[in-house]
Amino acid sequence: MPEQRTTPRKQIPVYMRVLNDDTQVILGHMVEVSDIGLRLETTHELPIEKDYYLRLELTPDIGTLPYIVFAARSKWCKMDTILPNLYRVGFQIIEILPEDKEIFSLVLQKYGA
Repeated sequence: MPEQRTTPRKQIPVYMRVLNDDTQVILGHMVEVSDIGLRLETTHELPIEKDYYLRLELTPDIGTLPYIVFAARSKWCKMDTILPNLYRVGFQIIEILPEDKEIFSLVLQKYGA
């Protein structure tokens, strides 16, 4: 399948948990990030084209807020080829407050490798 992504993602070397903000259930942790989306590693398959309010827990060196919340749509979900008990899930950000977008961009700048 040809690559459809138009914005390159950067790997995140720190553990940043992501929760479903509506249910407080941990969805996984962020492993890649771009200006318009992110990729999670999770232990369960997630439905495609579903909208979520995601809560990204922040590290203390990002700022004083413990987390940011934004709306994102799951775009794809694949079983990991090396660890079959993990899934990789791509999300596209569909709504984020301007101040949270600044923090999200800071995460990309600070941790994006």
